[in-house]
Amino acid sequence: MIAPFVSLIYLAIIVLFIISWWKLFEKMGRQGWEGIIPIYNMVILLEMVGKPWWWILLMFIPVVNLVMTILTYIALSNRFGQSGAFAIGLTFLGFIFFPILAFGDAQFQPDNNHNTNYTQQA
Repeated sequence: MIAPFVSLIYLAIIVLFIISWWKLFEKMGRQGWEGIIPIYNMVILLEMVGKPWWWILLMFIPVVNLVMTILTYIALSNRFGQSGAFAIGLTFLGFIFFPILAFGDAQFQPDNNHNTNYTQQA
């Protein structure tokens, strides 16, 4: 009796994550679909926050991946004008903090000193 309810909650959280990542990537000036493709979305995210692409390789190493994720989310939080504490929230309570970032009024602030290959959408 509880299993269908838990499955429904789990499905709702997955849908919320998909919508949040889609919206987040659109806020960063990328195509929304890029946010929902595994691994590719992290490569693009690393590019957008000014980190080297090869960090994705470090994210496959246990324990190191947690550190790299926190560092990436700190950079993401900073690009949206949020604090490092918000990055910790992204890491451990993502189902709450990613929708806040995606649907809130925080604006992405690209690093003008970093050479990126993206264009801002109007």
